[in-house]
Amino acid sequence: MKVIVLGGDGFCGWPTSLHLSNLGHDVIIVDNFSRRAIDIELGADSLTPIRPMATRLKAWKETAGRSMGFVNLDVSRDFAGLVELLRREQPGAVVHFAEQRAAPYSMKSARTKNYTIRNNLCGTHNILNAIVETGLDIHLIHLGSMGVYGYETAGLPLPEGYQTIYLKDEEGGLLEREIIYPPRPGSIYHLTKTQDALAFQFYNGNDGLRITDLHQGIVWGTQTDQTVRDERLINRFDYDGDYGTVLNRFLMQAAIGYPVTVHGTGGQTRAFIHIQDTVKCIELALENPPAAGEPVHILNQMAESRRLRDLAEMISERMGARVEFVPNPRNEAAENELVVKNEKFRSLGWKPILLSDRLLEEVEEIVRKYRERCDVSCIPCESLWTRGHKPGAPENGGLS
Repeated sequence: MKVIVLGGDGFCGWPTSLHLSNLGHDVIIVDNFSRRAIDIELGADSLTPIRPMATRLKAWKETAGRSMGFVNLDVSRDFAGLVELLRREQPGAVVHFAEQRAAPYSMKSARTKNYTIRNNLCGTHNILNAIVETGLDIHLIHLGSMGVYGYETAGLPLPEGYQTIYLKDEEGGLLEREIIYPPRPGSIYHLTKTQDALAFQFYNGNDGLRITDLHQGIVWGTQTDQTVRDERLINRFDYDGDYGTVLNRFLMQAAIGYPVTVHGTGGQTRAFIHIQDTVKCIELALENPPAAGEPVHILNQMAESRRLRDLAEMISERMGARVEFVPNPRNEAAENELVVKNEKFRSLGWKPILLSDRLLEEVEEIVRKYRERCDVSCIPCESLWTRGHKPGAPENGGLS
């Protein structure tokens, strides 16, 4: 199948592109390198050295014997270019990663809030609108976030998108209805994901678009079976306070002798998934599209839930690191439980990767190999959820 991967230069998009190409799909990457531009803006480069796209594509051709196409296009701004691309290539599926993906960055300033709203919402709507405009039967696969549900204890497992409710009619009888589970976004980034979901519902109901929305947990790890083949294919490893995912940041901090910094009490429970499972879930979604007329497929893409302070203690015991609790920059509950349903992917045969010594060792090897590329000044999170609130940061943290 011909597959266009929007945002295919990014942390999830690049390994997904390689994985799908390795399976035999005809992959075209679309990206405008906005994530690389944000690196320059923040002064926080990936810990791993990311090669130019031309070098990456050449390395894949040499190691796998397969070619991938590339188009430099901003899908949030160039609607005409997007329509022309779809008409020319006529893909069977589009995988949509082309969104600003970091909650802290989305809360950093008024400018980054506006950028996240414009980029994410305009991009998603342009894609939906372009599919309608072309008249093509394209399966759209979107990478969403578990964070659209919020993290407060609800007393029941978080469902996969839809919830059955019962309403009393005028005679006191019960009417059964299925609704989208009420969202509770915790950042501007998560707000855009909830708005994506509404756009999907409209275009699915109004125009019959076939859409799969994947609500993903926090990704950890960095390498997949394809990215390890050649250093030129290596994936991103973000460790900074804006883009570094929490488990990767903990491992990075421990490896360089920096305190493992836990925000607040560490009682926040989050859903996690390894990057290798991210690409596997995209594969499964691609192979199991909605039929014509079916509602939006919503699947929870997560392997397990862990409390952050428990993760910090686990890393501390493994690597001899000191754990330090600092004020939480986020406006969130200090403690929460998180139970999530993910039966849909499991019914497709998915056996998720759980936190294991082998995979943790793999990440440790990466951070030790490239530790000299680390800029410790980028580690503390400086993005604030509320004005007048200052997050703490350990003093005298440095390379040991």
